Amino acid sequence: MIKDKQRMIQYKKYLLKFSIGTCLYMMSAVAFSGGSDSTKWYSLHFQLTTITQNHNTFPAPYEGPKSLQQKESPSTSLTATLYAAVKLGRNTTAVFNPEVAGGAGMSGATGIAGFPNGETFRVGNPKPTPLIARAYLHHILPLSSHQHFAEEDQNTVAAQVPDKYLAFSAGKLALADFFDDNTYSHDPRTQFMNWALMDAGAYDYAADVRGYTMAFVGEYITPKFEFRTATALLPIEANGAELNWNYGKSYSWQSEAVFKPRIADNTANLRVLGFYNHAAMANYAEATDKPPFGLEHHRSEPRSKAGFAIGYDQPFSKNIGVFSRLSYNDGQNETWCFTEIDQSVTAGLVWHNIPWLSYKDHAGFALIANGISNDHRRYLAAGGNGFMIGDGQLNYGTESIAELYYSLQVLVNHLWITPDYQFVINPAYNKDRGPVHVIGLRLHTEW
Repeated sequence: MIKDKQRMIQYKKYLLKFSIGTCLYMMSAVAFSGGSDSTKWYSLHFQLTTITQNHNTFPAPYEGPKSLQQKESPSTSLTATLYAAVKLGRNTTAVFNPEVAGGAGMSGATGIAGFPNGETFRVGNPKPTPLIARAYLHHILPLSSHQHFAEEDQNTVAAQVPDKYLAFSAGKLALADFFDDNTYSHDPRTQFMNWALMDAGAYDYAADVRGYTMAFVGEYITPKFEFRTATALLPIEANGAELNWNYGKSYSWQSEAVFKPRIADNTANLRVLGFYNHAAMANYAEATDKPPFGLEHHRSEPRSKAGFAIGYDQPFSKNIGVFSRLSYNDGQNETWCFTEIDQSVTAGLVWHNIPWLSYKDHAGFALIANGISNDHRRYLAAGGNGFMIGDGQLNYGTESIAELYYSLQVLVNHLWITPDYQFVINPAYNKDRGPVHVIGLRLHTEW
């Protein structure tokens, strides 16, 4: 135990030194670049997002420690991120993202497995708290001489990029930046807000309570096919803030293949992903049937969780796109990082460039169906709690959610206001509670 703590402290010192050095390097790049786009070898972007949500007073004959409260005041989350990237060489980029996050989700982000506010995944403390969200190196190894121009974006410097290449990223990052992407449903800051829509619900991807981890990602990129694989650290505790640096006992692997077929003169995306987590997870059946009762008493030995996700998105016309996801994990051992969903199916559509008020407006509608394994059901029915759900009892039913949003660009090109409505049937898989009507308002700005 002492050696593990010493190792963790040493790794943190390395990360801190790397982060400070990268930040100073980027500051010097900005100071001495002269501001010319033709010679620009850095990028700086910023975003700020705040989401306020509230729900109706819904019927519920009982309430547990992880239940959505029947009546509560509106809840607000806030995140602000600086995206800084600088070229260290022709094919190497350093990325550094300081972030401030705070606020809370409804009922402390508990009581609904497909939680309505995706930004609360980045909030570990109600008080606005600064943190280092990302600090990693990205290197490209060209595999072809033919190139195309890639525009500047968040954490990306404008440059000529080979059509085929290998890419390697290492450091503190968000696996969601690399895996389970979706053109129309992946960013709760600009698209759908529900957790089961921003990512595949049953994909328990490696992350601390704020959504970040230490990882190594390798990618093979071509115009029609992509493949990536990654290994990452898991938190010491389920949904915990501290990562476990003892890789021999706690680790995560995921791999994904992306196919890009041409359908009706449009390029579709088909993603097939598999993941495997290994940590000191409790087993639902053991935590239910073997005294003492509860997950916290059965985490002594390492166990695994495996699953897959299949995602699809395609432009249906010039301004309308459709998408769907299917995800599954074995559900034998407890959820460790993301949310308490063992099976999930989602589908929806997005309408871009709506001409009513602004041609940059967009709207979306999606449906979600979430489920859990038999062992997971028995544990909750016996009065057990996970880190997100637990009503003290359970009359099981599929958690079904519909989300509708309209994102309106106002006043300037950098500000969006988004009213959002979500209808939740059987919150936390419980037929005895709900339905719940969630009304939300999102303000988002970026430069």
